[in-house]
Amino acid sequence: MGAGRGRWVLGTVATLSSLLVCLWLMPMRVPGTTLLGSGPHWLLVWLVAWSLNRPPLVAAIVGATVGLLQDGLGVPGHGWWPSHGVGLALAGGLTALLQKQRYVQEDFVSVSLIVFGMATVVETVYALQLSALGYPLTTVWSAHQRHVLVTAILTSLWAPVVHVPMLRLWRWLEQPV
Repeated sequence: MGAGRGRWVLGTVATLSSLLVCLWLMPMRVPGTTLLGSGPHWLLVWLVAWSLNRPPLVAAIVGATVGLLQDGLGVPGHGWWPSHGVGLALAGGLTALLQKQRYVQEDFVSVSLIVFGMATVVETVYALQLSALGYPLTTVWSAHQRHVLVTAILTSLWAPVVHVPMLRLWRWLEQPV
């Protein structure tokens, strides 16, 4: 196996492993990472970090896939329920568009700001789906206000923990052999 192919395999394995770790962290409430019962949206951090250098359509498709993986963590086996795939697809596509237009850089401050905005988008899309399915509007939107703010703050604060190692790995993999 050539050095180029070995780096591609290493990059793929590292990327998929980081996705699985973020997926594993989603239902967990690690001490020190929660506030008012909410925790960081680890999959959103992974998606934003991954989407920064991807085409918008590919990022949206991966966002939908990641959302379906998240749905598989805790969706009941009956009835209609909202999907995280819609909001994460939108977040992936928007993140890729932001980078494509060169509105942002890849430093951790810019990524944290993008994650804050995308957490707001993802949680708002989820609340809109709940409203469309007939859940009481006052209940949905009063809980949404607190939850979206806490999630956005926590997720953006924890974003560098996922983004920086992934960025360093991808830059190392891009270097000539």
